[in-house]
Amino acid sequence: MQKTVVIDIVALSSRVIGEHTPFLKSWMDKQKKAVVEPVLPAVTCSAQSAYLTGEMPAKNGIVGNGWYFQDECEIKFWRQSNRLVQSPKIWEKLKAENPEFTCANMFWWYNMYSSVDYAVTPRPLYPSDGRKLPDCHSQPMELRDRLQKELGQFPLFSFWGPNANSSSTKWIADAAKKVDEWYNPTLNLIYLPHLDYGLQKYGIDFENIGKDLKEIDDIVKDLITYFETAGAQVLVLSEYGITSVSKPIHINRLLRSAGWIEVKNELGLETLDAGTSKAFAVSDHQLAHVHIQDPAIYDQVKSLLENTPGIELVLDDKGKKKYGLDHERSGDLVVVADKDSWFTYYFWLDDAKAPDYARCVDIHKKPGYDPVELFLDPKIKVPMLKVGSKVLKKKLGFRYLMDVIPLEAGLVKGAHGRIPEDDLDKPVLIGSEKLVKEGKIQPTDVFDVIYKAVKG
Repeated sequence: MQKTVVIDIVALSSRVIGEHTPFLKSWMDKQKKAVVEPVLPAVTCSAQSAYLTGEMPAKNGIVGNGWYFQDECEIKFWRQSNRLVQSPKIWEKLKAENPEFTCANMFWWYNMYSSVDYAVTPRPLYPSDGRKLPDCHSQPMELRDRLQKELGQFPLFSFWGPNANSSSTKWIADAAKKVDEWYNPTLNLIYLPHLDYGLQKYGIDFENIGKDLKEIDDIVKDLITYFETAGAQVLVLSEYGITSVSKPIHINRLLRSAGWIEVKNELGLETLDAGTSKAFAVSDHQLAHVHIQDPAIYDQVKSLLENTPGIELVLDDKGKKKYGLDHERSGDLVVVADKDSWFTYYFWLDDAKAPDYARCVDIHKKPGYDPVELFLDPKIKVPMLKVGSKVLKKKLGFRYLMDVIPLEAGLVKGAHGRIPEDDLDKPVLIGSEKLVKEGKIQPTDVFDVIYKAVKG
């Protein structure tokens, strides 16, 4: 078996490779590049699961970054158990063929309780006093302590949120090298999220994202140089490309205005009660799963969505099957935004009644994905003073609410999730001529490329 490294550079597309990424451009010119037709939805969990199982969401069950857990009547995003993925993984196939094969998974998603040999993934600590502390989870468990002793504490608050920056990506890259040094896995899967942040905030605006591109280029240069010097073959991959948007669609507000959403009053604030709502949407970037729990209103809901500006596709059972989304976790209808639009999760009609988590970075409580978490509220006059006072409360052990996130969806200028029209905006797979053939490939074909690379 051949030592292989797969570097997942989130949001990398042909459009952003150029003057701001001199190493990647130079390296790519010596390789072959394939355009990956993205899975629908073109989001992290669905894309990665298609790559690692060779199956579409209809079979592997990963219909988005989150979904409605119907037996619990709860919407949950960013779950971490690998057992949620319902198809065999590439490392399981390779291990069955050669017991000496080993695999390291460095921050690809669904990376807990996995059959992989070595794994590291974000996992904050939540003490009973309400604090949220940076940390990670690993297997073997002692790997977490060993890495943080060598590299310092995993910088969780730069991994996502208003302070998202390259330090978390650099930590992951350095950790991947350490794991390679200590264990020498046959296959090393490495996730580099940094490019995602600026592109979601600013869209395709090189004046604002040029710095981010240069930073990821430097990190990738160091990684590729390290692994190629060690004799490994390297594949560079992405999950989706990000395009510019200008129109947020508040799909749950539409459903609520029609009388189909039920909310609960909690201390004067509102929360979405999915279990008793007749219809609601699980918003995930440019795609939303719409669950209709009263069959009598199915046609009304479908008609409303089909006539909503900004919605391009409304997929019924036939449409879901066409796109490989016909799974029990999918909504009764799946809606896809047009190229200028994306879906918020907002369900309240009055910002004064928005739940407390709406103004926080809280990826597990929100019943949908919220890219506005990348921004500090512009209405805060001295944001660093407010943030600093809350951090002080945290350090002193007091309960606190880090309510610094705005409720202004219009701030978001970049999105993904739909299938772009232009190949320049689609994900890429880059590698040697031996491994990659130029042209277009399906997302499930990535499995075969990685498999053949390891098999030699």
